[in-house]
Amino acid sequence: MSDLVLEIQDGVAVVWLDTADSRVNTVTRTMIDDLATTLNRIESESELKGAVLISRKAKNFLAGADIRLFEEFRSKQEVHATIRRGQALLNRLESLKKPVVAAIHGACMGGGLELALACHYRLASLDRSTKFALPEVKLGLLPGFGGTQRLPRLIGLQRGLELILSGKNVFPYPARKMGLVDALIHHQGLLTAAKRAVLELAEGRLKRVKRARLTLSELLLERTPLANLVYSKAVETVQQETRGHYPAPGKIIEAVRTGMEKGVEAGLIAEATHFAELVFTLESKALIHLFFAKNAAEKSPYKGLAHRIDVMGVLGAGFMGSGIAHVSAQRGFDVLLKDRSLDLAAQGKGNLYRELTRRVGKGMTRFERDQIAERVSLVETDTSLRGAGLIIEVVPENLELKRQVLRDVEAVASSELVFASNTSALPIEAIARDAVHPGRVLGMHYFSPVSKMPLLEIVKAEKTEDRALATAVEVGLKQGKTVIIVNDSPGFYTTRVLSFMSFEVFQLLKEGADAKVIDQAMVDFGFPVGPITLADEVGLDVGAEITSFFKEAFTGRVVDDDTSKRLVEAGYKGRKSGRGFYRYRDGRKLKEIDTSIYRFFGGKDRKGVATEEIQERLSMIMINEAVRCFQEGVITSPRDGDVGAVFGLGFPPFLGGPFWHIDQLGARVVVGAMERLAQERGERFKPTALLTEMAEEGKSFYPT
Repeated sequence: MSDLVLEIQDGVAVVWLDTADSRVNTVTRTMIDDLATTLNRIESESELKGAVLISRKAKNFLAGADIRLFEEFRSKQEVHATIRRGQALLNRLESLKKPVVAAIHGACMGGGLELALACHYRLASLDRSTKFALPEVKLGLLPGFGGTQRLPRLIGLQRGLELILSGKNVFPYPARKMGLVDALIHHQGLLTAAKRAVLELAEGRLKRVKRARLTLSELLLERTPLANLVYSKAVETVQQETRGHYPAPGKIIEAVRTGMEKGVEAGLIAEATHFAELVFTLESKALIHLFFAKNAAEKSPYKGLAHRIDVMGVLGAGFMGSGIAHVSAQRGFDVLLKDRSLDLAAQGKGNLYRELTRRVGKGMTRFERDQIAERVSLVETDTSLRGAGLIIEVVPENLELKRQVLRDVEAVASSELVFASNTSALPIEAIARDAVHPGRVLGMHYFSPVSKMPLLEIVKAEKTEDRALATAVEVGLKQGKTVIIVNDSPGFYTTRVLSFMSFEVFQLLKEGADAKVIDQAMVDFGFPVGPITLADEVGLDVGAEITSFFKEAFTGRVVDDDTSKRLVEAGYKGRKSGRGFYRYRDGRKLKEIDTSIYRFFGGKDRKGVATEEIQERLSMIMINEAVRCFQEGVITSPRDGDVGAVFGLGFPPFLGGPFWHIDQLGARVVVGAMERLAQERGERFKPTALLTEMAEEGKSFYPT
């Protein structure tokens, strides 16, 4: 079956991109073959003035390469040959004597953008779904079909490098401003305008823009020895951001520089060579594993069971509650926002509006911002929530308060209501103890900030009905979240794993470790922020509550001498109080540690603990707890464990998640390290029974 369909309309070849048996277009071997055949026809049929490339998929132009292709490669030579063939095909498209216009609606990503860059003119829709990116760096790769060569030449070296190294999205208006696309039009007129552009290009009435207009400073940086500054700055930034853990960014800089200094063909060869090298790196394999795991977590296992939710309620309009209202309204839900007073609810909506305003011009118009904000209505009474099919409470972590909120809601709500608690640690069964309909109570644990953090941990209690669970999953997916489903347990999966690592942080501090060194060690290990910074951000008071709760829930496993409680009593609550491990000024974190806090950890004199020991102890305690959660059935698959740890806790993506990481190290190696730590540091490091069994039998979590 063909992935491209050619129709002749008004003397123009309209080439429909339509990958078979897929909801999105991807670059497949079939599509590459079809493109070669299509170019032959466009060249040979004299009545054709040119061509339009356009998609038949909804809100998708071309999503890039089919990632499954990468798993089929067996040698660098095979990869290199495949990439060179694709490059030659796009070179042929670019040099075609008849004009080809890319008519872009929806996502134009990776190989899709590289295809568009090889066209002679790019026309894009103004729809919010239209976006451009070269995201290969997020898979540990680099663009392979000429992206490292054509993009910097089109929009400038600095901007081109920035987009390739970040993989970030560019939306229609910024794309037009930087010269990435030639013109914008409403979706309904896209094909008509594209055909007209082909005819005008063919007749010479419309000129192809081969180069975006650059400022004098941009030209100087690109065309003089000053270009060295661009490359050196890019290398410096990459090193700071990746800590040397990701090889792809360095290869990207090399490919771009080779092409700019030695010519396009040399650049394309470098591009193909580096791509072939990167496909087989452990980092790329881990990131591709996460790509598939995340995609799987963005599909509901309960298709057809969910209630339709049009209106939802959010109880609590603070930072977290307004964030939930934001992502819900943005995805089309009508939201009823309630707090202790209308003034507090209004403050929450104001925060939401300010967050939306920051996105205006970055894929959002003012009209769209106002539309989203209008979907959020402030309500004063529980009775006003009656029309909501799902209510999410975001009140403080107090069991009695949450039970009271549930009682109040059930007294006025419809019998079909699904009630979700945003608790991060309290068991759902305990919250639903007195519920009239306990089967419709579950957990929806969001991560802060809600608009940016992708994970949603949905908690299933023993009595939770599948229909309620299906409804929560559908809502989460519609909100744009990556969803894992976990079984009810104190701390669930993410809070539990993070908490046991935090307990070990306190132990390190008591042994004399420097707080800043702990932070730096774990950032160097690959976490986005250190555990000390995270503790201040979350709130040391929240940590104290969880510690107290866990001491009771996990008797004998939590080593704590009430240090966390005494910290809070002394006023150390983190950023919110302006006093934590770090110093703060006007709410802004300073680089210095507040050394007065060390009096709770043995005094200001720090004897120091080696970076390698910090990294090993904190990573191993975290990994062991993740496996214990799997062993106990809190999570039901290693995949969910990896997704939850990476997208909820910041576990280093290049390691693929705790379970993938164990497989790469080997269970025997991990168990050996844990047994040594157990002898040196205590029984808390004793490997779980499952890990020990796997080590003895040579097993792995994933197929080798």
